[in-house]
Amino acid sequence: MSKRLKTMTYFPAEVLERIFALLTSQRDRNSVCLVCKYWWKVEAGCRLRVSVKNCYALGPNRVLARFPRMRALSLKGKPHFAGLNIVNWGGFALPWIEFFAKNCPWLQELRLKRMVVSDQSLQLISLSFSEFESLSLIRCGGFSPVGLVAIASNCRFLKELVLLENEVEEDIGHILGVGVGDGIGQWLSCFPESCSSLVSLNFACTKGVVNLEALEKLVARCPNLRSLRLNRRVPPNVLQRLLQQAPQLEDLGIGSFSNYTDRRTYLRLQNAVSKCRSIRSLSGFSSFTPLYQAAIYPMCSNLISLNLSKAVELPAHSLMEIISRCKKLQNLWVLDNIGDKGLGLVADTCKNLQELRVFRLGPHNEGNPALTEEGLIAISMGCPQLHSLVYCCDQMTNASLITVARNCPNLTNFKLCINDPKTPDHTTSQPFDEGFGAIVQSCKGLRRLSLSGLLSDRVFLYIGMYAEQLEMLSIGSSGGGDKELSYVLNGCRNLMKLEIKGSPFVDAGLLEEIVKHEKIRCLWISSSKVTLGGCRALSMQVPMMNIEIIGENNKMKKDDDHKVGKMYLYRTLNGPRKDAPASVWTL
Repeated sequence: MSKRLKTMTYFPAEVLERIFALLTSQRDRNSVCLVCKYWWKVEAGCRLRVSVKNCYALGPNRVLARFPRMRALSLKGKPHFAGLNIVNWGGFALPWIEFFAKNCPWLQELRLKRMVVSDQSLQLISLSFSEFESLSLIRCGGFSPVGLVAIASNCRFLKELVLLENEVEEDIGHILGVGVGDGIGQWLSCFPESCSSLVSLNFACTKGVVNLEALEKLVARCPNLRSLRLNRRVPPNVLQRLLQQAPQLEDLGIGSFSNYTDRRTYLRLQNAVSKCRSIRSLSGFSSFTPLYQAAIYPMCSNLISLNLSKAVELPAHSLMEIISRCKKLQNLWVLDNIGDKGLGLVADTCKNLQELRVFRLGPHNEGNPALTEEGLIAISMGCPQLHSLVYCCDQMTNASLITVARNCPNLTNFKLCINDPKTPDHTTSQPFDEGFGAIVQSCKGLRRLSLSGLLSDRVFLYIGMYAEQLEMLSIGSSGGGDKELSYVLNGCRNLMKLEIKGSPFVDAGLLEEIVKHEKIRCLWISSSKVTLGGCRALSMQVPMMNIEIIGENNKMKKDDDHKVGKMYLYRTLNGPRKDAPASVWTL
């Protein structure tokens, strides 16, 4: 240890706390904990924001014991792996909320992602945390407007309520004393008249009728409201009045205006939009008439973020009309119906683009691909500042990937999703080894990589040699041998998450090698040669790792020679979980 660092380790705790408070990244906070035991203790005592990536990796008691002054908790349940499409997998928030309700009543913020959140959980939150300010539910399910009523009624200091891509049980009108299907919007009327603290309100994922009068009153009395995302049931005349009441908005999400053609309302809306000069982020608008699409044009010149991933009914020419006016964009989410021509327009218009996500809309004609390598080449040539790229397409070439590597060396996240995951380079019929090899060799800061298309051992050799910072790797399919993951494990010492789909070479021996990798936190495998007996043996050797076998149709063969179709492995301090459904067998 250097003399200067040795001196810093003995700074008074008060000084270190002030220094640590300047570190906003959890990655940086985790790093300072490793300097020495004294710093570990001081940092743990002053950390206010805590993030838990897996709710089954440890219990809430350990979290609070480590961070006794925490005020904000981010908690994730179901893993993000696309292959884990199990309805009742688990990830229940209630045990965590019950513990913190009893032992941490000073909690102010809660962010839950991919978890089961019951109405009981929301009611407990609303009654237990007297200074509660922020609730974010992202891709969660299990709750209804009954729980939202509790949050709106009882959280007097609420600043943020974000409901993003959730499955809300909406047909509960009889419980709230209204008509069936109308209950979803009535919770908006439950905010007390004294509520004026909202900074962010997002209910775009809800589908039912909205209490428009209550919404207008709520927005009018919240002068600090900066983010407002609405669902499809808010018509343009109401949006116009909301914008008049909240010209300070910076983030706006709007719904569907497909059935509106009134020109007077359009002119009023356009006038209101032109006065909202602070809006930097725009999302929503699943469909528009051409008339009402033009109403949003005045705000386009100032946009930094544009999310068109829900615009399933907008044709490519409408998307291009909007994007052509957004020259300051840094973040763009679109569907693949934008086509290569549309991405060419993006490349010509959005020179400051840093993040691009192109999602798949649906099946396309085999002879008429919606998106090819041409769009990717255009983006790489026109957007050199790109650091995050998700690209779903119909075909790809090694030459295109090499071009991306040369033009976008600052990529930290790259996900390629070819619709046929085993397809080769469509011009040479070769695996994508050289293309992905160029990506990992050129992009030194790459942390997340998702592979798609035909692959061989060579690409994994490249990854092990060059992707030193890699933390997450997803392998769509592989025709390689049993050495490929050995290359990755030996070279990628920071790898924490690994997803392997359609790789039959994975056997029990290789699986054992994977879990011995000291930083691997979780692993998802499908279509492998691993047998149930091999999994049992592994569970004996690695007791601090849960091995969950995912069955089909709730039927599970128990003999050791049975090949496991899907399995999810993760490190834990709590042992096997007790809430697994019948379709999940924990060893």
